[in-house]
Amino acid sequence: MDFLLTVVGWAGAALLLTGYALVSSSRMSGDGVAYQLINFTGSVSLMVNSAYSSAWPSVGLNLVWAVIGIVALAKLARLRTRGAAT
Repeated sequence: MDFLLTVVGWAGAALLLTGYALVSSSRMSGDGVAYQLINFTGSVSLMVNSAYSSAWPSVGLNLVWAVIGIVALAKLARLRTRGAAT
């Protein structure tokens, strides 16, 4: 179980860094669904790893990061729905 959660944590960190690198190099839009999904998945992965390790400040940070991702994804979904209706 330790190994699995370590892998989950490293995967989450890799996702967050990859998303940041792609946006910073203008290879991905920061306001798109793909970026928000990468951030959400990465933050949830790190949150799980941090909770297992009892790193509560990191859990809190990644919880907020995940909520921001959910809000952004909901906003993007509303915009798509509104755009499809016109």
